[in-house]
Amino acid sequence: MDDSDKLIINHIQSDFPITKRPYIAIAEKIGSSEEEVIKRILRLKKDGIIRRIGGNFVPGKLGFVSTLCAARVTDDKIEIFVKKVNGFKGVTHNYKRANEYNIWFTFIAPSADEIKANLEEIKKETGVTEILNLPASRVFKIKAEFNV
Repeated sequence: MDDSDKLIINHIQSDFPITKRPYIAIAEKIGSSEEEVIKRILRLKKDGIIRRIGGNFVPGKLGFVSTLCAARVTDDKIEIFVKKVNGFKGVTHNYKRANEYNIWFTFIAPSADEIKANLEEIKKETGVTEILNLPASRVFKIKAEFNV
């Protein structure tokens, strides 16, 4: 990763241009071309440095609810469990932790009942029965930005 890659990453984290051609706007800010910015972003995605580019929304302001879930999954079921969980479009994060509840994921849906039904489906289809549903009672949002 060179200085141009770092400039691009720093510009797209929190101030991604909302324009018809955002990569031109980024290119103008860093003194590059649209083609070069796109080429670099594609490479950074391929290399796993950039995971995704997209908007972050406040679920409650859009009429949705969100929850954090923690599951106790045996090693032999992790692959099938994660595949099932990731199959729901409302799952935004899914990660493994060194804990007795070792798979954690966030779930967003139009209602708490829909989340509950989806968790029941996950239990039924994977055989993983210990899934905690931990909806937030208060939201504390921090800005995660990394100056590279």
